[in-house]
Amino acid sequence: MRLTRKSRRRQRLINRAKTIEALQTIANDIQAAFDNREITHNEAVILGNQIQRCADLIDGTQLVYAISDRDAYRRLIEVYLDDGILSRTEQILLWDERRKLGISEDAHTRLLVALIARYQRQGRPVHVQNAPRSIPKSGADENTGGSN
Repeated sequence: MRLTRKSRRRQRLINRAKTIEALQTIANDIQAAFDNREITHNEAVILGNQIQRCADLIDGTQLVYAISDRDAYRRLIEVYLDDGILSRTEQILLWDERRKLGISEDAHTRLLVALIARYQRQGRPVHVQNAPRSIPKSGADENTGGSN
């Protein structure tokens, strides 16, 4: 997809950003532009995905909230963690969604660890059930034995 001039300018800002805070500021600007219908959802997702890739290069342990595939995946993890238990079934569903969105195992593990740590700091207990044998505990990209 071809980006508009304003989106290409934001893309250059993303490439020049050196801190997570700078990336978050750009992500907030993109969210505002999307809310004001200045850019399309596809442009916002493209830019958000680029923000996530740059954030990984700067500091993979911090979360950046941007319209992106990873942010949609993060919200899904939060829904599953809301009851304090990440069941085997939920892990399989996360694996499938990760595969659809192109989220790497490393990105999944970082997100899960960061979200669990945030919940524990809030005093909320979190229990991750052992993953089925065909899916390692981190929810790796292996076949679950079912149909695809």
